[in-house]
Amino acid sequence: MSLPFLTIYLAQHTEIDPALAGLTVGLGPLAGTFCGFVGGNLSDQFGRRTVMVTAMFLWAGVYIGFAVAEHIVFFMLLNLLNGVCRSFFEPTSQALMADITPPERRIRVFGFRYLAINVGAVIGPLIGAVTGILAGKTAFLITGTVYFVYAWLLLLMLNHYRHDLTSHVTQTERERVGMRAAFQVVRNDAALRFFLAGAILANIGYAQIETTLPLYLKQNVVNGELLFSILLAINAGLVVILQMLLTRWSEKRPILQSLLIGTILFAAGMGCFAVGQHEAWFVIGMVILTVGEILIFPTNSLFIDRLAPDHLRGTYFGANGFQGLGFFMGPSLGGWLVQQLGGHWGFAVIGLVVIGAMYFYWMGMRVYQFRSCGLSQETSVVSSSVSGEKLQV
Repeated sequence: MSLPFLTIYLAQHTEIDPALAGLTVGLGPLAGTFCGFVGGNLSDQFGRRTVMVTAMFLWAGVYIGFAVAEHIVFFMLLNLLNGVCRSFFEPTSQALMADITPPERRIRVFGFRYLAINVGAVIGPLIGAVTGILAGKTAFLITGTVYFVYAWLLLLMLNHYRHDLTSHVTQTERERVGMRAAFQVVRNDAALRFFLAGAILANIGYAQIETTLPLYLKQNVVNGELLFSILLAINAGLVVILQMLLTRWSEKRPILQSLLIGTILFAAGMGCFAVGQHEAWFVIGMVILTVGEILIFPTNSLFIDRLAPDHLRGTYFGANGFQGLGFFMGPSLGGWLVQQLGGHWGFAVIGLVVIGAMYFYWMGMRVYQFRSCGLSQETSVVSSSVSGEKLQV
């Protein structure tokens, strides 16, 4: 309801150029890029409940801060903290879902999670069109209040089901792996590195939806703000309608196939934005891009789950936050390209960047398959001794 309109809010209430607005919005993903690993590892060591609840209460305060902030510096600091809270909460919640779900059903659970997010996003942009653009600060106040209520409900739920959430954990999985040793495991996982490189390129494209696209529509299309709200509603609505259908389709097919098809659709959506002067092109582009989104994002979570050792699941989901570099680079790069080359060439170049993700996804899956067959020597074993932690690769 509120954050997708932050770029427009900054343009209306501060005197900054599109590149600086994009940088401000991109600071949240940047913080998430480097803090997700920390949050995920802390959840492995101290439990999912502590990390999730703390992050959510802080997150509520961030949105209240957006409502009272006046200077661009405060918006930057708040969006940095916004990224930290997101990077702690999201990988921890995904790890918790994987903890308590049989492996064969996890793709559906990740699909349900993504569906739940988008159910809220169906009505959010329409409300944001009024409260976020016309009323300004109201949207942030509402969001902060909702997050605060959710934090309390989450705390009550996790307390009530505490036994059920921990009864499945074995003694081996309870062993804490320190930050340094966990970092060594992740750093030496070549499959993860290739996968993250591909995800970064794909996210550079996806980041344009909430940054470059609304500014471009506002400046070049009649009633561009209304069109942007409609596009966001189309995006979320299609996810709600098609998510489970496409999830059932993709769970019967190789992970790589879903990733490659989704990447091609991402690029095709950017291509439609590049063509578009008429509203129909933007609608078609959003429809195509959304189908790719449905295929890629739940499959991303499944691939990370496949890579992760059980006792480092939170750490791996946290490391997955490094793909947030794409969300950091995307707004500034997209804003600069559109400013320098115009919308046609700017979106076209972004589409070509997205296509490059296909190579890295393919390489990541290849390394993972070699490792699964015992053909790779990159299997990591973490062992602890009284004198310290060591890693064997």
